[in-house]
Amino acid sequence: MISVFRKLSWYFKEQWVRYTLAITALIIVNILVVIPPTILGKVIDAIQANTLTAEKFTNYLALFIGLIIASYLISFFWDYTLFGRAILLERKMRSKLMDHFMKMTPSFFGRYRTGDLMARATNDLKAIMMTAGFGILTLVDSTVFMTFIVGIMFVTIDWKLTLAALIPLPVMAFIMQKYGRAIHERFMKAQSSFSELNNDTLESIQGVRVIRAFVQEKQDEKRFANKTEEVFQKNIDVAKLDALFEPTIKVLVGLAYTIGLGYGSYLVIRGDITIGKLVTFNVYLGMLIWPMFAVGELINVMQRGNASLDRIDEILSHQPDVKNPKTPKQLELPSKVQFDQLSFKYPVVDLYDLKEINLEVTRGETIGVVGMTGAGKTTLFRQLLREYAPADQGQLLIDGIPIQDLTLEQTRSWIGHVPQDHILFSKTVRENILFGNIDAQDEEIYRILETASLKEDIDNLPNGLDTLVGESGVTLSGGQKQRVSLARALIKNPEILILDDSLSAVDGKTESKIIEHLKRERSNKTTFIAAHRLSAVKHADQIIVLEDGQIVEHGTHEELMRRRGWYYSQYMIQQMEGGE
Repeated sequence: MISVFRKLSWYFKEQWVRYTLAITALIIVNILVVIPPTILGKVIDAIQANTLTAEKFTNYLALFIGLIIASYLISFFWDYTLFGRAILLERKMRSKLMDHFMKMTPSFFGRYRTGDLMARATNDLKAIMMTAGFGILTLVDSTVFMTFIVGIMFVTIDWKLTLAALIPLPVMAFIMQKYGRAIHERFMKAQSSFSELNNDTLESIQGVRVIRAFVQEKQDEKRFANKTEEVFQKNIDVAKLDALFEPTIKVLVGLAYTIGLGYGSYLVIRGDITIGKLVTFNVYLGMLIWPMFAVGELINVMQRGNASLDRIDEILSHQPDVKNPKTPKQLELPSKVQFDQLSFKYPVVDLYDLKEINLEVTRGETIGVVGMTGAGKTTLFRQLLREYAPADQGQLLIDGIPIQDLTLEQTRSWIGHVPQDHILFSKTVRENILFGNIDAQDEEIYRILETASLKEDIDNLPNGLDTLVGESGVTLSGGQKQRVSLARALIKNPEILILDDSLSAVDGKTESKIIEHLKRERSNKTTFIAAHRLSAVKHADQIIVLEDGQIVEHGTHEELMRRRGWYYSQYMIQQMEGGE
């Protein structure tokens, strides 16, 4: 239980003033609420002794009402302050987690599935928020409040009666410790199972068209039902232990009441205490019910929070593969990109995906990258995008400077990337395009639409640029999604444009128009184009043919055609198939 506070100590130190005020106010309220039972006991004793006057009664009543009002106002303050800090912690942790996600590289997202990350960013953060709010409340009430009540009973009522009534407490502490350990273990399993359910649900929703196409609805429903049942059973296991807390505490509290009432009556008969004190004692015993419950709730909340913090810390401890250099070099514009004997392999494999790549690109050139599927085209582009740690052998140089010596923000600000998988946001066409440049005006947008051969398609949409594209662009065709992605990159006017097989879903005529527009728009900028349809790279200043991560052919279209290698054969096949 202490470990969870140690893990959150950074936040408590940051917010120590607010937490100090909230806890102080909570303690003051705890002191105020123990006074009314004492007043009640005095009134009863005064009635029994026939010494209660109207003036005394009025004074007691005024004090009673004043205590209630003061308790209400101070309770509002500590409640607002304490739980406000807990909500702020959740916001800070969520922002920290999101910022961490933005820094992570593909290897991280290959290790953690989307559904798992979503579960950690929702359920686990809620559990941590409960720890910083309700956990502090139960900690104060189960320690300070309980100690204060017991002290009052010990001093003002009778120490023997108090000790007798508190005999069940050590038993409760032992049982609560056992429950706490079991809850931690079961809650971790329940959260992990929920993460898997989250991920499966996300995949089913995203792949619903494929599921329908293969008539797998029943099987998917069955799989979902099984996963839901698994989550249900694991949460039931947690709930079973939760359910044991209240009955256990009620039994122990009932035992304390029995001892207090029986032994207290005996002391009244003996004349050791008055009836008023016995009544006050029983009210105090009733007030001890919540602190006793708070002990159980404290262990429950702390164990859940501890489990969730472990899950969040696991994510936050994952360091990005690519970091900014400690002493970055400055470069205004990239005038030359050079791959110098570059060899690269992915972290989880032993074979090299790129082997001794040598390529020099001058600003303003267009580079065509072709080859069979799996030849290494996307991997080559990932070196420029810096998605992975620097290559094992060789270097990627920008104007003679190793790319890892430049900041990530600078190198990525130069690049406009249109990937194979076109990711569109659930917003309008306009908002998706403006993602590349939020300050662009409509005039510029329409110019880019012409370049991407998209203007006619946009004009035919129900609301033009303000048409919602749906989740992942579901309302658009494959070709339209590709061209919206292209427009998003072009409106950024990047120094280096990377088109990773980004025209595969458009017809040859549209592709030809786009290529012509690109040649005109990007005459002074660098462009990399990867394509399976060779007509897309025919105009390039340099064309490289990749095979198993190696450059096997390099030259212009005319030079490669004269060599009659793979490029020539593939081009002739596409010509006969109508590839132009």
